[in-house]
Amino acid sequence: MLIVKKFGGTSVADKERIFNVARRCIEDYKKGNEIVVVLSAMGKQTDVLLAQARDINPNASKRELDMLLTTGEQISVSLMAMALDSLGVPAVSLNAYQVAMHTTSVYGNARLKRIDTERIRNELQNKRIVLVTGFQGVNKYDDYTTLGRGGSDTTAVALAAALHADACEIYTDVDGVFTADPRIVKTSKKLDEITYDEMLELASLGAGVLHNRSVEMAKKYGVQLVVRSSLNTTEGTIVKEEVKMEKMLVSGVACDKNTARIAVIGLEDQPGVAFKLFNHLAKHNVNVDIILQSVGRDGTKDISFTVKEDDLDEAVAILERHQEGSLKCQKIDVEREVAKVSIVGAGMMSNAGVAAKMFEALYDVGVNIKMISTSEIRVTVLIDEIHVEKAMNAVHEKFLLSQL
Repeated sequence: MLIVKKFGGTSVADKERIFNVARRCIEDYKKGNEIVVVLSAMGKQTDVLLAQARDINPNASKRELDMLLTTGEQISVSLMAMALDSLGVPAVSLNAYQVAMHTTSVYGNARLKRIDTERIRNELQNKRIVLVTGFQGVNKYDDYTTLGRGGSDTTAVALAAALHADACEIYTDVDGVFTADPRIVKTSKKLDEITYDEMLELASLGAGVLHNRSVEMAKKYGVQLVVRSSLNTTEGTIVKEEVKMEKMLVSGVACDKNTARIAVIGLEDQPGVAFKLFNHLAKHNVNVDIILQSVGRDGTKDISFTVKEDDLDEAVAILERHQEGSLKCQKIDVEREVAKVSIVGAGMMSNAGVAAKMFEALYDVGVNIKMISTSEIRVTVLIDEIHVEKAMNAVHEKFLLSQL
């Protein structure tokens, strides 16, 4: 079997954990399997590097940030190769350039285009464990790029697809995918299995266990994922196309605090205004989530929407540049202290009143809703960030505890 394993930063945070991961890889290697390991930067190394960058230049270019941040994963794979070698197992570390992993040229949030597998296959034929840097690639200018926070998951899934791997295992510091963040909701339970669609929604809405693009890619190429802990041998959660168990009404509750609301007030109430507004943001790769447009009055309308808090300053700067010109709006309001709380479940498609039940749970604990967004398998609300914990617990209790 060819197995792709991905270990997150906490799994390789120090010497003890590096050797723990090395031994886990050796177990499967000694059973005759071919092993490819994708690693994140050690512990909080990425945050440390970002802090150093801000200290030197708060307005550093994304190109230079990528050049800096890719060093974190290179440290991880080289140290892991040394650990495996000290345990008597041949290993080789490869960065994105050596593989090579070709990406688009969007620094800080690049997308994988293709992976050259020849070097990896040659190393596997030589009976080595292959260690690959996660989270990074190389663009057409031969510059390093990064895939966005959590991008090592996407690296692992892409490698599993390109190599036609028999298994793709994502190791983290939790036992699998839970019905809610166990740090916030103490009554949350681990799921044995979950569909790609449900996992994609949860990942996109802040669940944090998997990078949303990795789930997207797994679904596209039919890569079955297993999410499990690197700290114990507990069976994890399988992410796949269909689940055997009868679908629960709601599979999980997620929150995302990395969000902010922008309100563009007093836009002209005429065709093309929304296009102009969101086209300006799209040209700068600013993603928009929940959108709410008011009913027109006196020839004007307001449009509110959410963006990642990381993109807020850039989004506001873009809008302000066009405020007097193409947008002709009266003012731009910003709200930072907000968060999204979402419920996700394939069972919602055939059940009426799910949204009302969620709103009732929030009403019962006195949480006001600012914006609402829905899909066939998701309901998302925007609330004040200060209320996230009680909102999560109230919604989880309303839906999940009765199902578990």
